[in-house]
Amino acid sequence: MRHRELGELMTREVVTVPGNAGFKDVVRALADHQVSAVAVVDPAGHPLGVVSEGDLLPKSADQGDFLRSLAAPEARERDKAESTRAEELMSAPPVCARPDWTVAEAARLMEAQDVKRLLVVDDSDRLVGIVSRRDLLKIFLRDDDTIRHEITGDVLDLTLHQDPGAVTVEVTDGRVELRGTVQFKSLIPVIERMCRGVDGVVHVAQHLGYAVDDDVAVH
Repeated sequence: MRHRELGELMTREVVTVPGNAGFKDVVRALADHQVSAVAVVDPAGHPLGVVSEGDLLPKSADQGDFLRSLAAPEARERDKAESTRAEELMSAPPVCARPDWTVAEAARLMEAQDVKRLLVVDDSDRLVGIVSRRDLLKIFLRDDDTIRHEITGDVLDLTLHQDPGAVTVEVTDGRVELRGTVQFKSLIPVIERMCRGVDGVVHVAQHLGYAVDDDVAVH
């Protein structure tokens, strides 16, 4: 069973700016490339941070007399509003991943760090791509037949060595239903867990029987 790696899902043409890029240069880069964030890199291509639309908003929020009646912004937001260069505006250090990471690994890091995107770097820590939450969701575009073949071939046959005729697999919009009989009861949760791990699977429902209850303790 092969999981899709970030190298297959990431955007390779990353929009970057140098650390000394001015505020308007960053805004222009976002607008010209129709992206929501740019990577800030050093001359060698190593990522220093990320400037997103959210990092730029304090500048807009700082304008206008009517805002004087509102509560004073936090210190970090005041700093952002007064910043003029990418290295002052960026969120740093950048949260990075490797091209050979799986979707699950990337998703866990995004959740843990509460970020919307990861910069992908090679073994020399040079920027080679960027992956967003939208990119990770691409695995759910896999068609049902591809998912079914992976479950029947890779999971049931090659990995668990189950009789291909003993378990039927139906996949509808990523929802998997398993029916049939396996040799041992202990195999059922294993099969269910492995099917959930197949890229593109949304839900697994099993209706499996067993020939031997190997959960029963032998005295």
